[in-house]
Amino acid sequence: MPRRLSCKPGAERAKPRPDVILTFRTDAECRLLDFLFSAMPDRKRTTVKDYLKHRQVMAGGVVTTQWDTPLAPDTEVKVNTSREFQTFSNPRLKIVYEDDDIIVVNKGYGLLSVGTDSKRDGTAYSLLRDYVKRVDPRQKLFIVHRLDQHTSGLMMFAKTPEAKETMQHNWNNMVLERRYVAVVEGGAPEPAEGMVRSLLAENSEHVVYVTTDPAIGREALTEYRTLAARGNYALVELQLATGRKNQIRVHMKQLGRPIAGDRKYGATTSPIHRLALHARTLRFVHPRTRRDMNFSTPVPAAFKTLV
Repeated sequence: MPRRLSCKPGAERAKPRPDVILTFRTDAECRLLDFLFSAMPDRKRTTVKDYLKHRQVMAGGVVTTQWDTPLAPDTEVKVNTSREFQTFSNPRLKIVYEDDDIIVVNKGYGLLSVGTDSKRDGTAYSLLRDYVKRVDPRQKLFIVHRLDQHTSGLMMFAKTPEAKETMQHNWNNMVLERRYVAVVEGGAPEPAEGMVRSLLAENSEHVVYVTTDPAIGREALTEYRTLAARGNYALVELQLATGRKNQIRVHMKQLGRPIAGDRKYGATTSPIHRLALHARTLRFVHPRTRRDMNFSTPVPAAFKTLV
């Protein structure tokens, strides 16, 4: 005879209630609270102020409580009428932008982008996955591209399979600009700006190297420009025309100016005790809306102290 299981009222596992989120878009420059009043004329002004006070308003992908936040034209504003937006806080990973399709983050150096055979947790991917699951247990997270563990800066994740596939299958067309800054050894490159082009291959030790054999090498192209120099170090801006593994690091070695702290690719010094490479700018076409998304971060302060 089958065993009967009692089910007391309230004992059932409650299904997560979906948030009720209203989405608006500005058509001119304005202040946030003024815009909210005009966008929700059917709500009491005290109710609108409470939304803002209780972290239920997101402007440009960032939760804010500042009533006078300036909004540019065509800024997306969301209001969660159910509860406060769940926020993410981690000293090594900052969310720069988030919507229903993508998350753009500023990753700290030393943090793995994704897990390895020996380390699954405490990566940028796992931290963000846990965050989106807190917001909605059904939400998934997808890897679009990666940064080296010891490279800091901007990278993107997808929140839908469609966004992931659109970005990855059309990467060269969707990504409009990727700029890095690095501090290199040996002073300013000669010439001060130019282009490095070569074929890159990877050996069994996972070291990328320059080759002349087109059968094993893939073309890589990096543009560079010297921003400042002092003594043995120079601050260089780099733009990727291709996205090969360790491309910038290998090309700076090829140029005779290895990146400071990069002993794997020829550096002899580590003045700031890290790889001095930062993904500063990421510009791309939004995978769903097709809007031009352009994000930049400051040059790390430690880089500036060297030059």
